[in-house]
Amino acid sequence: MKPGDQDILIVTDVQYDFLPGGALAVPQGGEVIDPINRLAKAFRHVVLTQDWHPKGHASFASNHPGRQPFEMIDLHYGPQVLWPDHCVQSTPGAEISRELDIPHAQLVIRKGYNQDIDSYSGFKEADRQTQTGLAGYLKERGFRRVFCAGLALDFCVAWTALDAAAAGFDTFLIEDASRAIDTNGSLVRAQNDLSAAGVNIIGSAQLEGA
Repeated sequence: MKPGDQDILIVTDVQYDFLPGGALAVPQGGEVIDPINRLAKAFRHVVLTQDWHPKGHASFASNHPGRQPFEMIDLHYGPQVLWPDHCVQSTPGAEISRELDIPHAQLVIRKGYNQDIDSYSGFKEADRQTQTGLAGYLKERGFRRVFCAGLALDFCVAWTALDAAAAGFDTFLIEDASRAIDTNGSLVRAQNDLSAAGVNIIGSAQLEGA
């Protein structure tokens, strides 16, 4: 496949808190940077997403006395994984990695900034109602194919890909440019959901110029 003017790469949450040494480090998370940088050179159009939580966010275990990170609870919109504090607004951990070499990225979508709602997808928050506006942006600009990569495969990348497919885009998840957290069976669940939604799982070698 050769990326063209109707194709866009969405690079998800390559931020210091998800990289080695970060507050919520994804195993082997740093390994996504080189393939993403290669991929980005093959795409004229790139969007970034950025986790951007206020202090004391509802998804933080520290906000729920007696609870530990990675436990599950029910919030007003449904089941929620409790996370270590991460990607707090204007902290170093929330910064997008300076090792990413994507100067031509055209948009940064910030998510998770609503105090009481978590947000994995670049399209919709976890209540599945609150829109980020990304779908409208992509449709208004005439994009037809969406390619997803980044961190973490089983949460933010998968949810972004699923919502892209639901919005009517031909959607691809680039597996070797993504890494998973894999907690509470999340990776297998994400893989099953992606397959059921018709999201194409590919490798970067299948893209010309990557």
